Amino acid sequence: MNASAESSSAQAHEIEIRHCESLAEYETCVRLEKQIWGAHIAVPSAIFVVAHHTGGQILGAYDRGKMVGMTLALAGTRGGKPFLHSHMTAVLPEYQNLGVGRRLKFFQRQDALKRDIRLIEWTFDPLELKNAHFNFVRLGAIARRYIPNCYGVTESPLHAGLPTDRLVAEWWLDSDRVKSILAENPLPTAAGTQTISLPANLGTVKAQDRESAARLQTATRDHFRKLLHQGFIATSVERRGETVHYILEPAASIAGLRLPEYRPEEFED
Repeated sequence: MNASAESSSAQAHEIEIRHCESLAEYETCVRLEKQIWGAHIAVPSAIFVVAHHTGGQILGAYDRGKMVGMTLALAGTRGGKPFLHSHMTAVLPEYQNLGVGRRLKFFQRQDALKRDIRLIEWTFDPLELKNAHFNFVRLGAIARRYIPNCYGVTESPLHAGLPTDRLVAEWWLDSDRVKSILAENPLPTAAGTQTISLPANLGTVKAQDRESAARLQTATRDHFRKLLHQGFIATSVERRGETVHYILEPAASIAGLRLPEYRPEEFED
């Protein structure tokens, strides 16, 4: 899960980003979760303890000693190589759109690279277009896995009663693609792209018209799974008028990024 997409601001420079290492700090993280998302999807402090003792990562963003944002990541391996699964990044509403979330991710990347970890993954709702923009355009992540109803249908108002479909963001930390995007010098898009289009006011649709949102979700799921199985990878989003387009590029043609082999069926039930 991710906080809203954020832009840089001078105010963000006053925020301290550091590791959280005490039970009291983990309990503060839990209070922050509940304040932002409610109790339905909050992770208990015991999971933060497990993450700390098994090679994961708990980061806090502090404004003069007050925690205003946090990131929780769990350690994993795939193909014999370590990676981090960043389960959640949260920023208090009054601190969103100030660059705090981006600074948390920057610190997370730097810390992972110091540990010789080259990949961080996380899930996000493909219907949350601001998060998609943050993940692809601001950070340089890509997505080639779509998980229908990843966490089950929850009682959280954030999910609007819809299945919790998720794209899996892959952030290849030391790739030329990521380095260029973080330097605000994005590489060109490949030829032969495909698009998946959604209304820019999707957040309003989810809040006010569940049936329409469910139809859009089903169509989006089918379109993504078809293109991902054909070897396309989601790399960006673009807004054109009242429509937001996911941009999908051929896997072998993404500038600045060479991906390990991947078979979608290996990750599907």
